[in-house]
Amino acid sequence: MAKQIPPQTTPKPHPGSSRRKSRTHTRGRQVDQHALSEVRELLVQQPKQRDLLIEFLHLIQDRFGCLSTAHLAALAEEMNLPMAEVYETATFYAHFDVVKEGELPPPALTIRVCDSLSCQLAGSEQLHAALVEGTDASQVRIVSAPCMGRCDTAPVAEVGHHHVDHADIDQVQEVINTQNFHPHIPDYIGYDDYLANGGYELLKHCLEGQYDWQDLQKILADAGLRGLGGAGFPTATKWKFVRQEPQPRYLTINGDEGEPGTFKDRFYLESDPHRFLEGVLISAWAVEAEAAYIYLRDEYPAAREILTVEISKVVHAGLAPPGGIHLRRGAGAYICGEESAMIESLEGKPGMPRHRPPFVAQVGLFNRPTLVNNIETVFWIRTLFDKGSNWFSTHGRHGRKGLRSFSVSGRISQPGVKLAPAGITMQELIDEYCGGMATGHTFKGYLPGGASGGILPASMADIPMDFDTLQDYGCFIGSAAIVVLSNQDNIRTVAINLVEFFKAESCGQCTPCRVGTEKMVQLLQQPDWDQELIRELSDVMADASICGLGQAASNPVNSILQHFSPKLIATDLANSVTLDQRDKL
Repeated sequence: MAKQIPPQTTPKPHPGSSRRKSRTHTRGRQVDQHALSEVRELLVQQPKQRDLLIEFLHLIQDRFGCLSTAHLAALAEEMNLPMAEVYETATFYAHFDVVKEGELPPPALTIRVCDSLSCQLAGSEQLHAALVEGTDASQVRIVSAPCMGRCDTAPVAEVGHHHVDHADIDQVQEVINTQNFHPHIPDYIGYDDYLANGGYELLKHCLEGQYDWQDLQKILADAGLRGLGGAGFPTATKWKFVRQEPQPRYLTINGDEGEPGTFKDRFYLESDPHRFLEGVLISAWAVEAEAAYIYLRDEYPAAREILTVEISKVVHAGLAPPGGIHLRRGAGAYICGEESAMIESLEGKPGMPRHRPPFVAQVGLFNRPTLVNNIETVFWIRTLFDKGSNWFSTHGRHGRKGLRSFSVSGRISQPGVKLAPAGITMQELIDEYCGGMATGHTFKGYLPGGASGGILPASMADIPMDFDTLQDYGCFIGSAAIVVLSNQDNIRTVAINLVEFFKAESCGQCTPCRVGTEKMVQLLQQPDWDQELIRELSDVMADASICGLGQAASNPVNSILQHFSPKLIATDLANSVTLDQRDKL
């Protein structure tokens, strides 16, 4: 007997349920067509590459003054990206102003006042307060900002993209009145002058086959050139490691010079940019890189304008192929100074450090082998070839060899970039290169390597300063960013300033850093320091943080506890009454 098939019937809805209505629109946020047309107009000449997301965010904010959710949704549509990825990237970086639906956009003008250590010593807190009181909040926004790389001219304010050095309220108000919001371009050695003095001859010889990459590698090795961004890894060895990896390979230049107290890279870019660019192209040639990517911090608008103009001249002259050099703009994130975080940012993503291994020499930009160098490192290449590795090695003191570019700021008479022998002591540097201490100030201590390099007292100013000479004291030279402290500076206030910087700049990826920096600030703000708990927390942060930020964030506090006398610490703790406490008194 044939099996009967029951007639097709519509199933009855479950009790309490309602029949789903047909959708009249697509899922997710709807794209505003006017915002989409504005974004398309901005990007009409741009390739819709995923790695250009941060560049496109800059274009939108430069045009409209902020990043509305309508524009973010339109950008996601245009780039065929999830809105979540675009929003996550935009909100990660401090210089992007994301305005949610229903929120008012920020005022047309933003003034950033540097609050890092050198500027704080020079009175940036008072400047910030005066600007808040003296400007119309509906027209001008006043915000605190981390180090702007101008520590030698502290305090510093940035009005739009115009930096005001040695700033006071009258100077800032003058910039506002004249509406001069563009960066000041200093005098520098341009393409023609650089060419007239032998510029690019070495690059031409390399491209013509007169030299092998190993010829130059030997010069760098004999000179002992090491990475000058902070890590100090031998440059010649980096070339070798990257060369032995399969092609294609890339070169990236880390220009995110965000360590408080550091400004040497900006100095070289704004004075002799083609010596840097020739070093970039020679490095790319040496490792047979497909292209070079220069990652420049957003706080350096003048350097960006200089490089934009001069790179075009280099390409026009045929010294670099079109598309051979990419200049990328950071967006306010100190963490992007870490090489893998920088690579994440170059790929258009939030700048969060990668877990290692693999190392970037193996899996770097676009998951390909990548050479990462600092600006000053490649700046030296032509000079070392012209003058020879022996010339470089003849400089140095106290058993050390070579030269170092010290960024010196703080309580000295003559701050600035000081090209001095490697191994020079702090006392020698102050006396011979900085004109002594500032008037009315007595030497109290110094940071030998920026915010993360620790703090040493004046009684330890006879230690040679170079790679590998400070580790026994819990410190390191890093990028040679030196901040000099005096008897007028409170060591507790200094420590809080430094750790608060790390707290603000933590990417938040790992708990030891994200929570540890916040807890460390709280401990330092107590009337008395729980030294045992501070050391325990420091150990956890150093052992368990993913990258160098969390690992080194407590270095200033550790070195204070180790090297400064208990009496001095107790006195400074007692004297550092907060402003709130003073008001209550």
